[in-house]
Amino acid sequence: MSKKIVVLASGSGTLAESIFSAVADGTLDATISVLICDNLDAAVIDRAHKYSIPVNLHPMKVDRALWNLELLQLLNSLAPALVVSAGFMRILDLTITSTMPIINSHPSLLPAFPGAHAVRDALAAGVTTTGTTIHWVNAGVDTGAIIAQVPIEITAGESEESLHERIKILERSLIVATIAQILPTLEPR
Repeated sequence: MSKKIVVLASGSGTLAESIFSAVADGTLDATISVLICDNLDAAVIDRAHKYSIPVNLHPMKVDRALWNLELLQLLNSLAPALVVSAGFMRILDLTITSTMPIINSHPSLLPAFPGAHAVRDALAAGVTTTGTTIHWVNAGVDTGAIIAQVPIEITAGESEESLHERIKILERSLIVATIAQILPTLEPR
């Protein structure tokens, strides 16, 4: 029996769709219980519907503690073996990150350039190599233990948009490969 995963996403959903597609075509032996999305207008919702994946909308509340509690209750009720943050633009509370295994994809070679503007920051720093990282999620901002990384060379005069698109291509295959690697090692919940 394949293990359950939950996908968290906030935006366009290209990274999430790589997971949806890999499950649908049998490349990834997993069941996606639900997509949890905090953005009511996110394109990832349509991508989930295309794969018949249930969607749970969980927009941010004024009371962040209540939002955290409700998310924790939802995740516990789903009992996934793994939670995958695929472009989820929220920092998860320690009460959530200490309860279950969660991984995240980040568009830099961590620990360099954590946070929401990693590609812009790498270009501004003038580095010649960046990449993508899959890491365990803790309550910090991109500070969890690194699981896998793939570097990419930055070309002279490259724009933030073109570099980010090239990184996203790497992220899509790396996240699927990483899930396939670690999911068998996790206990079902």
